[in-house]
This record gives sequence, structure tokens and C-alpha cells, in this order.
Amino acid sequence: MTGNHRHTLSLSLCDGVNIQPRKGKRLKQAKEEAMAEIDQYRMQRDKEFRLKQSKIMGSQSSLSEEIEEQTQGQIKELNGSYSKYMENVMNQLLSVVCDVKPEIHMNYRITN
Repeated sequence: MTGNHRHTLSLSLCDGVNIQPRKGKRLKQAKEEAMAEIDQYRMQRDKEFRLKQSKIMGSQSSLSEEIEEQTQGQIKELNGSYSKYMENVMNQLLSVVCDVKPEIHMNYRITN
């Protein structure tokens, strides 16, 4: 019996030696699978990020276009007001500056 026990012991030692390379291969394979899964997850998250980013940038782009249109509309409106009132304002300004009516100020005292 002791002989059989030694034989079993030697088999388990041999199996232990054989297990290490197989275990290393399994660990390496598991690591590769995990890395592949991580890469796949990273690509999925990156794709989701790009979609969200494009939605946000698209809405910002449309907002900037809308603001640009409003700005151009206001500029046209101001130019129209300028053209409409410029002549009248210039005439009023010139009449105030050029039409001088000399008068003696009411607080002026003539001293003789």
C-alpha cells in the first residue's frame, strides 16, 4: 500500500508540474479575453460619447445659426432706421447749430 501511495503522490506532483504551464496558458487566455472585452466596452462607450457630442454640437451649431440670423435681422433693422431718420436728424442738428438768434441774456445788467 505504501507503494501505491507513493505512486499517487508522484502522480500528483507530476500533475502539479503540468498544471503550472496549463494554468499560465489559462491565465494568459483569460487576460487576453478580458483585454478584448475591455477594448470592446471602451469602443462602445467612445461611440456613445461621440453620438452625444455630435447631438450637442449640432444643437449648438443650430443655435449659433439662429443667433446669427437674429443679429443680421437687427442690423438690417438698425440700418433701415438710420436711413429713415438720418436726414431729419441732420436737418435738426444743422438748424440748431446754424440758426443763431443773438439775444441778451435775461440776467445781463447794463452798467453805464
